[in-house]
Amino acid sequence: GVRLVESGGGLVQPGGSLRLSCEASGFTFSANAMSWVRQAPGQELEWVSEITGGSTAKYYSDSAKGRFTISRDNARRTLYLQLNDLKTEDTGMYYCALGSGGVTRGQGTKVTVTP
Repeated sequence: GVRLVESGGGLVQPGGSLRLSCEASGFTFSANAMSWVRQAPGQELEWVSEITGGSTAKYYSDSAKGRFTISRDNARRTLYLQLNDLKTEDTGMYYCALGSGGVTRGQGTKVTVTP
């Protein structure tokens, strides 16, 4: 079955950076769009970014635009999210998801941004 394993989260100060990774297996990775979604404590799931299978198009939420960069390496079956200029409101669990709906996702990696 589909398996998505995120890593790369951590504790950083405002203005810091992190690079999240998601290793995928169990499906044809290169044929599928992939997304990142996140969930802040006590909040609903929020879509962050999406990339098409061939990396021909990338989409970002308003909060992610200009600070986060989504990418993928189809040969390595890995999805990435570069987080720059992190803010306290970026704190939460980050999940990679198959497609754009966020339903099929991994266990998440925790990002904590605190002074």
